[in-house]
Amino acid sequence: MTTPVQNIAINTLGGVPTSLGEYDGRAVLVVNVASKCGLTPQYSALEKLASEYADRGLTVIGIPCNQFMGQEPGTAEEIETFCSTTYGVTFPLLEKIEVNGENQHPLYAELTKAADAEGAAGDIQWNFEKFLIGPDGTVVNRFRPRTEPDAPEVVAAIEAALPKN
Repeated sequence: MTTPVQNIAINTLGGVPTSLGEYDGRAVLVVNVASKCGLTPQYSALEKLASEYADRGLTVIGIPCNQFMGQEPGTAEEIETFCSTTYGVTFPLLEKIEVNGENQHPLYAELTKAADAEGAAGDIQWNFEKFLIGPDGTVVNRFRPRTEPDAPEVVAAIEAALPKN
């Protein structure tokens, strides 16, 4: 039996226990992020989505990970400072975790069961892989790292997943 993703405990970047359940009723875009990656400029588009769609029920969540070529080596404080000063990030950042392998966080054990547009599930390929979770807590889309956050297919999926008021 799978655990609903919203029930899996994780800490904020500041170390406070939380879960995606805090965002029940909202669409959530979960992204494994890194500060020293060629894809790091995606933070700009993620922040734009977060601000443009916040009032319509979207929350973007960044989850730092250092598993890909050591591209997120910083401490929680360094990550937060980099994200806010370099990209103006205001969306929530959670604790640095492992998204693949033996020490894979339980949240990613569930998320990686979801397939991408080509039908492939499994391991995270690289930094900035995106999972769109519907207001009911189910994973509705998975986008691979090179798919920009503001790509038409991502925006269309977000529009479709927003809560119906």
